[in-house]
Amino acid sequence: MSKNKVIVLAVLEGGMSKSEAARRYGVSRQWVHELLRRHAQAGNSGLAPRSRRPRTSPHATPAPTRDRILALRAGLTQKGLDAGADTIAAHLQREGIPAPAATTIHRILRAAGTVVPEPHKRPRSSLHRFEAHQPNETWQSDFTHWALADGTDTEILNFLDDHSRYLLHIRAHRRVTGPDVVEAFLDTASAHGLPASTLTDNGMVYTTRLSGGRGGRNGFETLIASLGITQKNGHPGHPQTQGKIERFHQTLKKWLHGQPPAHTVEDLNEQLDKFRQIYNHERPHRALNRRTPAEGYTATPKAAPSIASQGEHWRVRTDRVDADGKVTLRHAGRLRHLGIGRAHKHKRIIVLVREADVTAVEHGTGEILAEFTIDPTRGYQPKKQNTPGPKTGGVNDVPTHP
Repeated sequence: MSKNKVIVLAVLEGGMSKSEAARRYGVSRQWVHELLRRHAQAGNSGLAPRSRRPRTSPHATPAPTRDRILALRAGLTQKGLDAGADTIAAHLQREGIPAPAATTIHRILRAAGTVVPEPHKRPRSSLHRFEAHQPNETWQSDFTHWALADGTDTEILNFLDDHSRYLLHIRAHRRVTGPDVVEAFLDTASAHGLPASTLTDNGMVYTTRLSGGRGGRNGFETLIASLGITQKNGHPGHPQTQGKIERFHQTLKKWLHGQPPAHTVEDLNEQLDKFRQIYNHERPHRALNRRTPAEGYTATPKAAPSIASQGEHWRVRTDRVDADGKVTLRHAGRLRHLGIGRAHKHKRIIVLVREADVTAVEHGTGEILAEFTIDPTRGYQPKKQNTPGPKTGGVNDVPTHP
């Protein structure tokens, strides 16, 4: 017989007063009154011990916040984006909603059945990350395969900033060629400045160093060397060196799986433009303390190659020498005619501009054809005498980090 029942029987059947029962059984007089009230309402069943858990908790996650957590989980997953607890917390903060701890969000997701246990997954604490200290210090580049709706294979070429994970360039091609890589690099450099170094695998579109010396440098190697940019290539069979862009490809494909299948390369590129906006400006990144890549890319001064001084910006453009051996450049509000020389007529060139200094480099060979210092009082600009040969960079250097 429970102590509560003994107290009630002592009062009701034993004739003991409430005060005496309280002293006899070591409880308060108020508790004796409560037991008698419960017995009167529910009989002996009312005397059973009850939970002391509070009906409400001041620390419980509010219902609207819980609902928003589950909605974000569903929405991000449907879009093919990361939907982990940390990411959801970052989205809540961006929406002005006080975010619970990541462990609390994880418990809410697990209670809702939206988390799939992965007991054998490698813990993040075991990973060793290496990253550049500044934007444009290193650009990683690679391409990956993606099938159109009819099964046609395409190749998606990317340039990624190592420091900020900022997606500098993304474009789908039927097949990525060496000229595609050169054009993509020039377009990217024109928009974002020149990098101090590049990091790629050993694909033939990036380097010929594993081809047994046949054919010499390719167009990308020649261009990089001409611009004084250090070219790094990973060790064969060790893709971890390009780990950031390999991980980026997983994120990209997860997102593409959530989109309607593209029927043409043009359709796919429209999707990739949308993805680039989301990835750079809307999706917080764990490695950036939940900032977006765009925020990380603009937060720190950019690095530059040896051809440029720190903090100076080089404009990069391509052109073709006309039949008279000249190219036209707008500088300080006026068109300037640069005298490259008739010996180079119709050649495709790369024009580098930094303030009044201009360098013309042959597109295919990397040879410096002419250098100029713009005279603002003249329209025609003669080249400097004794123009040096092509600059060289650390071509095919292997990264020192694993």
